[in-house]
This record gives sequence, structure tokens and C-alpha cells, in this order.
Amino acid sequence: MSLTRSVLLVMIGLSLGFALAKRFMNATGTLDFTANPSKEKLNRLIDYIDNVYVDNVDTDSIVEVTVKSILGKLDPHSTYISAKDATSVGERMQGDFIGIGVNYYVWKDTIAVISTIPSGPSAKAGILSGDRILKANEDTLYGPRLNRDTLVSKLKGPINSKVDLLVYRPQKGNINVKVTRGIVPLQSVEASFMLTPRAGFIKVERFSETTYVEFKKALDKLMRQHELTSLVLDLRGNGGGYIRPALKMADEFLEDDKLIMFTKNRQGKIDKSYATKKGDFETGQVYVLIDENSASASEILAGALQDNDKGTIVGRRSFGKGLVQREMDLGDGSVVRLTVSQYFTPTGRSIQRSYKNGVDAYNEEYLNRYDTGELQDSTKIKVNDSLVFTTPRGKVVYGGGGIIPDVYVGKSNDRNQEVLEFAEYSGVLSRFVFEELDTNRSFYNTLNQENIISLEITDVLLRQFKNYAVKRGLEFLGVSINEQIKIGIKAEIAKQLFSTNLSYKLKAKTDPMLQRVL
Repeated sequence: MSLTRSVLLVMIGLSLGFALAKRFMNATGTLDFTANPSKEKLNRLIDYIDNVYVDNVDTDSIVEVTVKSILGKLDPHSTYISAKDATSVGERMQGDFIGIGVNYYVWKDTIAVISTIPSGPSAKAGILSGDRILKANEDTLYGPRLNRDTLVSKLKGPINSKVDLLVYRPQKGNINVKVTRGIVPLQSVEASFMLTPRAGFIKVERFSETTYVEFKKALDKLMRQHELTSLVLDLRGNGGGYIRPALKMADEFLEDDKLIMFTKNRQGKIDKSYATKKGDFETGQVYVLIDENSASASEILAGALQDNDKGTIVGRRSFGKGLVQREMDLGDGSVVRLTVSQYFTPTGRSIQRSYKNGVDAYNEEYLNRYDTGELQDSTKIKVNDSLVFTTPRGKVVYGGGGIIPDVYVGKSNDRNQEVLEFAEYSGVLSRFVFEELDTNRSFYNTLNQENIISLEITDVLLRQFKNYAVKRGLEFLGVSINEQIKIGIKAEIAKQLFSTNLSYKLKAKTDPMLQRVL
């Protein structure tokens, strides 16, 4: 080639930068680059490459790479979502999708149903845990080359459309089931129950369009059925999402007219968000659990409560994302989430970590928390003494690097604990439990939720899991972790048979942060 790949990428990148800017600005009606000669020149270059360049060039794929490159040079949180991924990302943030409503594994060469969504299309049609879905409308869904995207496309479809499934059920053989596709909720509130007669617990996994409604429903139920005086709000691992639900949730706890947060854009325009008269838990005690993976909207909520001296923040320093993105359509189904402003907590602090040294350094700073020891020792947390703020009651808080909790709870130094956490996170534990349920389905199907709570996890099953883990590169040393492994196995059984709510209830008894709160 007469042009190197890097030169081609740079030229197309510059052109696309102008093109993107034009699209964004025209959408808001503020700027128009149509007469920009540099933009016209670079667009013409792309046309030349498309039409007369000596080799065939897949400009679509190059443009996609270049979009990511451009955004990567702006800040760590301006991102590109391809048309292929935009639908699934949108569904997750919307809070529902249209489908048949099953949780499944691709087990060996077949779709194995883990569970059905309660009251969902498959549950109504009689699909059971352990069923294998072999065909959908005569399309084969088993074999050594199963593609997840293909599977999803066969199981999803227009609302109220019907799909004929061929299902293999152990002990019964093949059966035909007709399922009418419907709206399947993606719950962002994973659990809500009472920890003590007066202390409630609500776990929020992300902030989607439906999060506030789910949260309010859970809170109202706890308040209606119990004398609720304290609430533990679990935002650990919550990477954020939409800001609006977080603001509405903060409003439930803060008195009228309290500042929740404010944003500032490049022109210096400030937009403030205040609490209203709608709060239903303004006098109760609130504990917010955060960790190093709590980000964005989670930090907005935690920061709003901390800066207003409302409740107690418990856990470890949060991620440190204080940038606000706006989603913009690129015209071909793909979207870009572009940073348009920065948010500040009520005291005026930004909790955004510095990214002046680039995205790689930004990511490395986060990973260094594992090396510096701050995940086990609060004294290892580096604070910026130049970014000191004071709450109305005189509490000192810091900006520039996440929310530092009022009460620190470090990660365990026990290597076995890390192995167990990885087994849970990677899916090793859940797959082991699925195999156990699948092998002994007739026994587990006789159990109810009370039976699960009292179920004994035997030493035999414990050894089987340890051996299963070793084959997958995970080894537990000694017996100190045995009881916690048993609780983890029982909680996963509860999750697959019944609900995440029951799973969280079982794990609460050994949860270090919850025990610290109690």
C-alpha cells in the first residue's frame, strides 16, 4: 500500500471528528460546520479512498475503530456503542425487553434453563428449570457451534408473537411448548427484606429507567409491613446508569429544598437539583454501602447524603466518576455517550479522578488500589489535601477521587476469600450448583423457601465443589473458608430455585459490611 494503516486511520479519524461534531452540534441547533473547508477536504479524502484507492478498504470497520480512538482521547467515559450492541445495552438501561423470559446456560451443546422469570411468558407456558430448549419454530438451537447472538434472535421477537419450542425434559423426553412473547422485566432492585425487626435492606444493582419505581415499591412495602426506623441501601458493585433515578432516591431521604447535586458544562452553566416535599424516609437512619466498584449515579446518591450529613456511608472508597454523559444517535443504529458536563456534590466537590495522563494511567490508578493496600487499610487511601470540603455539621470530606466512607470496612486478607469471590464472580460456583440441581432435580423440586433456609450443605457436597473448582484453576487451602463456602452454595441454590432476594438473605449473616452496620 502507498498509505500506511496508521496514516489512513489518522486521516479518517480527523474527518470523522469533524463529522461527529457537526452531527452533535446540529442536533442542539447551536453550531453548523457545513462551510468548514477542512471538514470538506477530509470528507473528500474518504470519498477518494472509497472510490479510487488501489485496494479495497472496509471503511466501515475503520470508521468504527477511529470513533473509539477519538473518544478515547477525550476522557475515560465518553464511549461508542455499536449498532450490534446498542439494543442489548438499551434494554438493560430501559429495564425490560420482549422475549420468552428464561435465565439459561449454554450447557455443553444445549440451552439449559436455569429458571424462568416469575409470571413471565415461559413460566405461564409451563417451562421448568432444567428443561433443554432444542428448537424454536423449527430452528435448531443445539450443537457445537452455538452463537449467543443467534440464540437471542430466535428467542426474542415482537410482543404477543408466538414461538413453538421443542423442549427436552429429563424423565419425560421431548415435549412441544407454545410460548407467547411478552415484556420481561430486568430488575435493578435485586433484594429487599428486614435485617432486624426495625432495620430494612434494599440492594440496587444499577440505575435504569425503572429503578426508582422498583426502589419506591420496595421501600413502601417495608414501611407498610414493619416499623422501619433504619434502612441499609446496598450500592456495592453498582456502576451507575441514569442520574434521574438516583436523584429521586436521594429525595426520599433528604428534607425539602436540600441541594442534591449540581452540574456544570463547558460554558460554565450550572444546573442544580434540589429535594422536594415527596420524601418518605426523611427521619429514618440511612446506611449506604459502597465499594471500589460503586460509580457514577451511585456516587451521586452517596455524596448527596454524605454532604447533607444524612446517614452513614459504609465500605471502601468508591470508583471516582464525576462526568455526565449524554447519549447521541449516530444515524446507523450506533450511539455515542459523550461527556457533556461534570457533576458536583452539595458541598461543591467533584469526585472525578484525574485523567490528565490518559486513559491507561487512569485505569492503572484504579488497579493500583490492589497493590497499595487501601482495600485492606483505610490509612493507605491517598487524599488530595487541596480539595478539602466541610459539611454543614463540620465533617471533612475530600474531592478528586471518589467517595471516602464514614466507616471503613476493608476486604479480607484471606486468600481463600479472594478465591471464593472469584468463583462467584466468574460463574464457577453457579455452574457447579446448576449441575448439582440438574443431577438431583427430583429432590430439589420438593423444597420450599423454608426448606432452603434450613438445608444442610454436606461435607460431601463441599468436597465436590472444591474438586470442581480445582479443575478450573481455583484451589482453596485449609478449612477456614469451609463454612462460608457452604453458605455460598446454599445462597446460589436459593437464587436458582427461587430468587436473588432469598440468596441475599442467606448471605447477609456473614456479610462483613452488614455485620458492621448491625
